[in-house]
Amino acid sequence: MSKTEQRPRCPHCHRAQRTCICALAQSVEHQVEVLILMHPMEVHEAKGTGHLLHLCLPRSRIMVREQFDGAELQQALQGSWDGQVPRQSLLLYPDTAEQDATLGLAQASALPQPWPLPPEQLRLVIIDGTWRKSRKMLYLNPALQSLPRVALREVGDSGYAIRKAHLPGQLSSFEAAVLGLAQLQNWPLDAQAPATLNQVFEQFVDRQILQQNANQAPTKGAC
Repeated sequence: MSKTEQRPRCPHCHRAQRTCICALAQSVEHQVEVLILMHPMEVHEAKGTGHLLHLCLPRSRIMVREQFDGAELQQALQGSWDGQVPRQSLLLYPDTAEQDATLGLAQASALPQPWPLPPEQLRLVIIDGTWRKSRKMLYLNPALQSLPRVALREVGDSGYAIRKAHLPGQLSSFEAAVLGLAQLQNWPLDAQAPATLNQVFEQFVDRQILQQNANQAPTKGAC
């Protein structure tokens, strides 16, 4: 295959066929819907976790763009996905009010009352990209700025050994989503769903490390 030809890719995880990760995915039951807003640079990123997350969550959708069409994004945030009553969208994002003000971003809305709402009334919005890219996506999409925010509680060390975190508490999209869902679903620590998702993530990281080591191994017969 010439360098100008693209390698065959899996239509589900969007990776090269030889590195397809679909077999790692395990579907879990959840009531909170999940909207994954993926930066275009994450679509074919080998270390990205957004597609794997989507494969594990039946009630999830992916939209890929840096700046979305306003009407399309508003429909995804506020519209019904299954013909039922529309849900309350919440942005999984830390409290950055001071930084937001310096950038001229709209103030996030307060959480709906009475809080917490039942899981079946919620839609969790996740921005899938590096911290810098996620900030830019927030800046470019006003509909995201005014969403009520959910910040993660009791964040431990990341198990994302294949991608460097720039600050303590920074997690992969997959890890953040699991913690966010656990909060909104009120999953106990020993619940099956988060345990399954964490196992999937660990297997993904282990596989990526093996592939990286194989790619870095010296070619047989090389000097």
